[in-house]
Amino acid sequence: MRIISGECRGRKLNPIQGQDIRPTSDRVREALFNIIGPAIRGQRVLDLFAGTGAFGLEALSRGACETVFVEMAKQSCDVIQKNIEMCRMTDKSHLVVHDLVNSPLPEGLGQFDLIFMDPPYARGYVGLVLEKPGFTDLMTRDTIIIVEQSARETLVSPPNSLDIYRQKKYSKTFVSFLRFA
Repeated sequence: MRIISGECRGRKLNPIQGQDIRPTSDRVREALFNIIGPAIRGQRVLDLFAGTGAFGLEALSRGACETVFVEMAKQSCDVIQKNIEMCRMTDKSHLVVHDLVNSPLPEGLGQFDLIFMDPPYARGYVGLVLEKPGFTDLMTRDTIIIVEQSARETLVSPPNSLDIYRQKKYSKTFVSFLRFA
């Protein structure tokens, strides 16, 4: 697992050891950033269920102005912090230790241009988080939400205020792009 492009290109990221973690593959991450393109420059990014922080760090490497990483597992948070420091992105990164499933959304985060969500597969967490009170407050009118799921579980119906405008399958991974309806 590495940073694919930008300022930190080629840097290997620390993995999470001994857990049932399935980080977004380099191939899928590269494809997603090819879709997003240079529009990532200057954007605020929210990386939910951040895992190793690979998505948010890739965004920073490609010119995003800030990434907020939200993760609850201590071991994952330790790895994210190490990866942030290794990429020398501490001034553009904020790590929020928070349980997105069993708690309300964290307050005071502001609005984001890009929201990436890669929760554990097959647990129904995507719908649960998208429907939380205040979720759309994290969005501007132009925010893009990227949701990664197992190819076996597709995002059938997002909340009424959101629309799926693109979906793509990469082997065992299914990615949906959402925005305001």
